[in-house]
Amino acid sequence: MPLELGLVHQLFGTARTLDDPGRRLYDVVTCAAEPGVVSTGADFPIRVAHGLEALHDAGTVVVPATHAPRQPETGGPLAPELASALRSLRQGVRVASVCTGAFVLAAAGLLDGRRATTHWQSAEHFRALFPHVELDADVLYTDEGDVLTSAGEAAGIDLCLHLIRRDHGAAVAADVARRTVVPPHREGGQAQYIPQPIPRPGVASTGRARQWALEHLDRPLSLHELASRESMSVRTFTRRFREEVGCSPAQWLTRQRVERARGLLEETDRPVDVIAGDVGFGTGASLRQHFRAVLGVSPSVYRATFRGGMAPG
Repeated sequence: MPLELGLVHQLFGTARTLDDPGRRLYDVVTCAAEPGVVSTGADFPIRVAHGLEALHDAGTVVVPATHAPRQPETGGPLAPELASALRSLRQGVRVASVCTGAFVLAAAGLLDGRRATTHWQSAEHFRALFPHVELDADVLYTDEGDVLTSAGEAAGIDLCLHLIRRDHGAAVAADVARRTVVPPHREGGQAQYIPQPIPRPGVASTGRARQWALEHLDRPLSLHELASRESMSVRTFTRRFREEVGCSPAQWLTRQRVERARGLLEETDRPVDVIAGDVGFGTGASLRQHFRAVLGVSPSVYRATFRGGMAPG
């Protein structure tokens, strides 16, 4: 599927250091079990120069989506040479999938006992084939450290930006997003893209409340207060919010506060306790708890990685 393959090249290929725009941060190489002409889901093939030996030098391996016959997505076996190559990756190599590429990782046994996602239309088939994988079909991507998966098509963009952000910080990821003309972080999960009943004309959305919340993250925000911004009951607002964004208002607020804190950790020298107040977590302990839950590291470790110095707290 050419979109899923191309987006990996586009995003990683345009990542540059901010102080030296001419220096690439990644070398992107495409390989196949059999080098040569590979058919695609479009009316053109691609020519792949490298075989699976390219995986020996890889730091990150991304498996794009496929609808090809004999692939695990259709219930067929995974080619033995591909399964062996994926299982034999050297220590420390991380593996990611775009859309139905998760079927390949699961068939190779790399997702057993782990949380993963795939396109919502393929979720039930995936669960039937791989019951030992903890499938979460509500999210745009999952991050298990060394194994990551993304939902359908464009969610691969979200995953690639997440990896770039993890490697080089929010500023570099935002620069790549601007070059590609996409948002650096999308709200919510897959639920917002699953077909829903068409709303009646004149039915309000929750967009104004979300915008207002972003402008007031430094203060406590109650569900009642957000609902009143749209002149809705709390129950109606909560339902509409989940339909539009794909998560609850509380989950969304936590993510926005973590994202705001991440930027402040990178761009300022403010202590963690001060940043906690700036983004509405109130205390440093609360910020540390939510930051670790979302990103897997403490604020101080994150700052040391992406700003180059340890901050108090």
